[in-house]
Amino acid sequence: MRPWLFRLATLRHRCITCIIAVLALVEGGINLPPSGAEPYFEDGFLGLTQKELHDKLGLPQAVRDRKSALRVFTYYPITDWKSYFSKLVSPENGEDVYTFKRDDIDVRYSFSYAVDPNDEREDRPLVVRLVDIEFSTPVPLNRIPSLVPEFVPSTDPTSPAFRSNIWILLFKGSPSPAARFIVKEQRKEQLEWTLAYQLFSLQGLPDRLTPTVMIDRLEISAQSLQLVQQRQRHTHEPTLNPYSPDFIRQAVEPPKTMKPVPVPKYAE
Repeated sequence: MRPWLFRLATLRHRCITCIIAVLALVEGGINLPPSGAEPYFEDGFLGLTQKELHDKLGLPQAVRDRKSALRVFTYYPITDWKSYFSKLVSPENGEDVYTFKRDDIDVRYSFSYAVDPNDEREDRPLVVRLVDIEFSTPVPLNRIPSLVPEFVPSTDPTSPAFRSNIWILLFKGSPSPAARFIVKEQRKEQLEWTLAYQLFSLQGLPDRLTPTVMIDRLEISAQSLQLVQQRQRHTHEPTLNPYSPDFIRQAVEPPKTMKPVPVPKYAE
């Protein structure tokens, strides 16, 4: 056989082998992480790889590691995390932390990551699954859009919104099939996953919401409206979208009219 024919046959064999290997992975149910993917939603963060996030924001000021199911964290300088602590735990346990000063408020972003559980490589890609945004002091509900540019809630009165005694949950936009990669819910393929904003009040929310309700923390994540309506309806109370014009009009109490003081009439 001529040398060029031999090389052509070898290359053809390798291509066929690669195609068969990829098909085997897909049929085996392995979730292939996105490579160079765009963000899943308009927030611009969910779905980015850690490298893409670092290219966008620079290196984090610190990395934190959750020590329990509660919100208890240990913070490490980025150099210490990379050189030592990331080798003691799985790299996805570390959350990249960035702090910004906006209108005299410290706004701290923490990024949690997801990985493909079937990928056993040491350098498997980390993908942003949740953005946790904390304020140094509680801020009014109506002030949050100016402090967090990525938070652009819908103003449609019919946009899905729910509440409990400590949080408000808002859905925005259309579902993204790709967002299933960052969701840990069982049977997630049977549900649709949409951009969600969840605003928390540590002091608790009043029965009657107003634009000045104080908020301590905001989470940006992918959640399922179907899941809320079908399985969580006892814990998620539907409410009017707090960023809609209807809510703002309803939240303004009409001025109280003073009853006139009766004047006694005396006989002449």
